[in-house]
Amino acid sequence: MINYQLKGKVAIVTGGVSGIGLAAAELLAASGAAVAIWDLKADAVEKTAEALRSKGVNTIGIALDVTDEAAVEAAVQRTVASLGELDIAVNNAGIGGPSASSGDYPVDGWKRVIDVNLTSVFLCQRAQIQAMRAAGKGGSIINMASILGQVGFNNAAAYVAAKHGVVGLTQTAAWEHAGDRIRVNAVGPGFIATPLLDAMDPAARKALEAKHALGRLGTADEVAALVAWLASDDASFATGTYYAIDGGYLAQ
Repeated sequence: MINYQLKGKVAIVTGGVSGIGLAAAELLAASGAAVAIWDLKADAVEKTAEALRSKGVNTIGIALDVTDEAAVEAAVQRTVASLGELDIAVNNAGIGGPSASSGDYPVDGWKRVIDVNLTSVFLCQRAQIQAMRAAGKGGSIINMASILGQVGFNNAAAYVAAKHGVVGLTQTAAWEHAGDRIRVNAVGPGFIATPLLDAMDPAARKALEAKHALGRLGTADEVAALVAWLASDDASFATGTYYAIDGGYLAQ
């Protein structure tokens, strides 16, 4: 495992109890960062934080709804009070949403997906920028987009719209806060192997794999490696960029 030289850094990871979020939190911690795990489910948050503590990581777990402005602001304040000034933020929390064509997409589903996948990124990024700006050290914010932040996808109007929005939000914030030495980038994973896909019909999974030039799905650890690089000083000239990590999905 590569050490991304993050000793002395403080990081927040939203949606940090599973999948890409957990892999990112573990790699940031292995590279020396103190990590605040944010997620919705209190039991899972504490279990994840305790697992990191058992490895000697300085960590806290915070259960919150990232669509709640006051809760997000309080969580940033608690993170800073517990771990120190904020250096890194990974805004990864998200949901899939209903599957329906744009003409039939349920309005309540649209609102929920936009709220969780886009508005929460705005709220988290806003509070994180304020904390980083107050500290005066700069920092790195990594917003989790998707390959669907660049292209369309059948029956996923809200998800696609939200992820396109995340890319635009990222690019705008990068320009606005470069003077504060805050770098803001977006990561766009292709389809990633998760336990949820274990139940997928083998033929459907094979067809999905074939949409990637490498002929397979990605792993959470592969995405986490890109996140950790963007968090590190090695990425000091990287800001305002969308980084696809998609096995060639967008190259077709």
